[in-house]
Amino acid sequence: MKGPAVFLIFHLCIWKSGTASKGWSMHVPSQVTGEIGQTVSLPCTFTHPHQTNDKTLTAIWRVKEPYNGTVVFKCVAHSSSSVCKTAISSKNRYQLLGNPRQNNLSLQIHNLTWNDSSKYFCRVEFSGDAHDKYESRMGIRLHLIAAPRIVNISVQSGEDHSFDAKCTAEGEPLPTLTWTGPLSSNVTSVSSVSYQTTKELRHLTQDGRYTCTAVNSLGRAEGAVYFYKYRAGGRSWILNLLFVSLGIKALALLLILGVGAFWKGGRYDSLALIFFFKG
Repeated sequence: MKGPAVFLIFHLCIWKSGTASKGWSMHVPSQVTGEIGQTVSLPCTFTHPHQTNDKTLTAIWRVKEPYNGTVVFKCVAHSSSSVCKTAISSKNRYQLLGNPRQNNLSLQIHNLTWNDSSKYFCRVEFSGDAHDKYESRMGIRLHLIAAPRIVNISVQSGEDHSFDAKCTAEGEPLPTLTWTGPLSSNVTSVSSVSYQTTKELRHLTQDGRYTCTAVNSLGRAEGAVYFYKYRAGGRSWILNLLFVSLGIKALALLLILGVGAFWKGGRYDSLALIFFFKG
């Protein structure tokens, strides 16, 4: 019986010493997960040593580091009955979810982007004593997830006059990319940076549609590119057709000019129309 009891007491002492100071305490989770484009809530509750909390109250949220981090949200409540009026809300995407007068500083972030991945620190201040304030030191790590999305797919010419297909996708967990199409023995290479990954298909030789598929645990996405290599001999009929079309238009223009000159009493000594076709 002594073993479990000793362990429980030790555990509670460690938890309390890490979150409380002279009657103050902050309660926040170590990590919260949010999805790109959606809304996430960052919980934060606190206790304080006062019998009442009718002083002017300021709620603050910072990012990156405590005390000196960038302030992304701030609101002020001047009395116990007043709401906390927003003074700072970066890009108008931050909204107080909790009621500071009920010791709740929980925050909502709307329309999450990759730039929101950071650590967040909540802080409360009461007017009067310069020491009448408290801030979470450990912070909340905001972990972002996202279904795959193809951000770029293209065919590019290399320095050796070969052609490579390139596909870049983003997502978290990082997506796995797969090329499908009229493949032969094409060499592939993969590179990743942060939440983006790129897969290249080297030395394309066969014409057709090449499809890039990105997959992670949240979904899949596809993108396609068409590759047709220029062949001079195979396009000669297109050039011939173009010359014939231009010739017909030129002949029609000369006939119109000739008719106009005839009606005006004018005269053309000679007209010549020469076409060169190369088969």
